[in-house]
Amino acid sequence: MKNITNQPTDRAGLYTLSIRMVIGWTYFSAFWRRLVLENKLVPDEHGYIGEKFNHFLPNALGIKPIIEYLVTHPDALHTSMVTFTIVEAVVGLLIMFGLFTRLMSIGIFGLAFGILLGSGWLGTTCLDEWQIGVLGIAGGFTLFLTGSGPYSLDYYFLKNKLRFTSRRWFQWLGSGDLPIRSPQPFVLVVSVFILALTLFTNQYFHGGVWGRLHNKSVKPKVEISNLSLTDTHIQFEVYRTEGADVYGSFLIGIHILDNKGHLLKELDHIELSKFQPENIKNHYVAKVKAGKHSLIIPLGAKADLKLNIKDIPDLKNKIHSIKLIDISGIEWIAEL
Repeated sequence: MKNITNQPTDRAGLYTLSIRMVIGWTYFSAFWRRLVLENKLVPDEHGYIGEKFNHFLPNALGIKPIIEYLVTHPDALHTSMVTFTIVEAVVGLLIMFGLFTRLMSIGIFGLAFGILLGSGWLGTTCLDEWQIGVLGIAGGFTLFLTGSGPYSLDYYFLKNKLRFTSRRWFQWLGSGDLPIRSPQPFVLVVSVFILALTLFTNQYFHGGVWGRLHNKSVKPKVEISNLSLTDTHIQFEVYRTEGADVYGSFLIGIHILDNKGHLLKELDHIELSKFQPENIKNHYVAKVKAGKHSLIIPLGAKADLKLNIKDIPDLKNKIHSIKLIDISGIEWIAEL
């Protein structure tokens, strides 16, 4: 059978072979990295993929409640990460082999959409995650339209005229002629939708369409809230909402100030490197903790910190604000 360009219809699947291989490996490699090269599915080990998922939380689009539920329920998070990894492995491998290509392309579309909504704001130099998301969506849709060509299991089944390949469901889920009488409106509508999604998310995450460009992955930002004071302690919540996901904010100073900005008490980097775990109440799997030279606040981490003020009892009523100092020199201040 030939199409309107007078070429065999399986040519489209042939021409998208490189897209199929690269996209397939992109998703299968997630499984390969997490379980074969290293085991990143162990919750208590460094590099646990659940912590990476926690990094998505502060600026995710539309799916924050889902992410927050998972990072506050470690067992559900671990189950989800294992399931997600298996899905990526199956979808990636079957796309490369060209087996049930259209069904797997829907999987590619869905995985890429999830990446876009969750982590499209991340990327310190090239808007990395946003590009992966939108290109995955476009690539998934393209593979749905073309199916697989000669170098695929779908084509092998079609060539050998196996009985199930004549069924309508195989045309929708495998390869061959797409059973749409007039594909032009369908292709146009979905393509325009993908372009609109691309422009909207580019603007929402990065201001990339109009106005001022911004990149929330470059500089750390720590939000301070819920300050409270007792006779012995001052307590407050810290939440790291911006900055690179590959390393934390390194807190080297905490200053307790009066209403004129005068220093009442200071914790330096040495004291913060010895900050006691019992004075840190973490909310999520990405944890605030003492490091070798500072207090480390990973991206997406939220915790309640408690400071002893017994050594300034006569100045307690003068406490007005608290200031956090990052190793980069950035400062954050919140008032009681």
